[in-house]
Amino acid sequence: MKYSNNLFSFGIGTGSKNSAGQWLDVFFPAPQLGLSDTILQLAESLLDYSGGNQNIELSHTKAQAFAAMLSSEGETKLATVVEKLAYSQQNLVAVVLANDSKPSNVPEVYLKLHLLSHRLVKPNQINLNGMLHLLPQVVWTSHGAIDIHELPERQLQARLDGQIINVLSIDRLPQMANYIVPTDVSIADTARVYLGAYVGVGTVVMQEGFIDFNAGTEGFGMIKGSISTGFFVGKGSNLASGSASISQRINETKKQYAFGEDCFIGAHAGIGISLGDRCIVEAGLYITEDSLVQRVDAQNQAGEIVKAAVLAGKDDLLFRHNASNNMIEVLEKTKHH
Repeated sequence: MKYSNNLFSFGIGTGSKNSAGQWLDVFFPAPQLGLSDTILQLAESLLDYSGGNQNIELSHTKAQAFAAMLSSEGETKLATVVEKLAYSQQNLVAVVLANDSKPSNVPEVYLKLHLLSHRLVKPNQINLNGMLHLLPQVVWTSHGAIDIHELPERQLQARLDGQIINVLSIDRLPQMANYIVPTDVSIADTARVYLGAYVGVGTVVMQEGFIDFNAGTEGFGMIKGSISTGFFVGKGSNLASGSASISQRINETKKQYAFGEDCFIGAHAGIGISLGDRCIVEAGLYITEDSLVQRVDAQNQAGEIVKAAVLAGKDDLLFRHNASNNMIEVLEKTKHH
């Protein structure tokens, strides 16, 4: 069988399962966008790939054979990774995504999250709809991923062996840094950046900063606030302490927002709309798409009142609070402001 070589993504990973054989997580050290003709042909002949979106569990022997064939065909970089994976004590899986449809199983979700954190795709560029319903609630520990229902027995056994299982978190998603640490970033508390975050070059995430999956920064900004799912923050933009982009995790990719370049979000502000370049949001303001905002001119003359959604994505806006009438005001800045 022949395929047109425009497949979306490919990865071979190793991960944990619970006692029922259900996947808890998968680590993909070298996820790829697209496939070379060589890899595609080998996936068909050696991995029994039969088209479409497919995850294929591998024996260690088959992984070794695949690595050997990759090496003989000149795919040395991937061959080296697969050869190492072949000696993993955990389960092995190859995931081929022919298209970017919504994921249908845990390995597919993890491959897409790795694409984001490896900076191969940006937030809101891939389909993650429904992913949270596919992921089990996992206890993330110093001993790896553990099914929440199997934790008591594992804790008992660890104590009997003179060990302690350190529980790091209980969530559907793990922290990014346990899977991939992107280059040229600073993250004060890695537990506050989830796998599936896109952390651009030059980003500084301070102690109180937070970045969810399918969210992130283009780069060269300081994040002291929270970046929620669906938000992508442009270069040079800063979020002050306690500030937050507002969205619901359940939206996954249904709501898409962006902050432009060189924006500043003041302390304890909350933003639920897109912003253009060079926008400023005063500290303490909470703005959603339905918030009523009064336009003012450079002479502070009041104009029309509009919903904040009307202003989404516009450049050079200053959002501020008028204490005299308790209104949110917006001033279009000039080059002299």
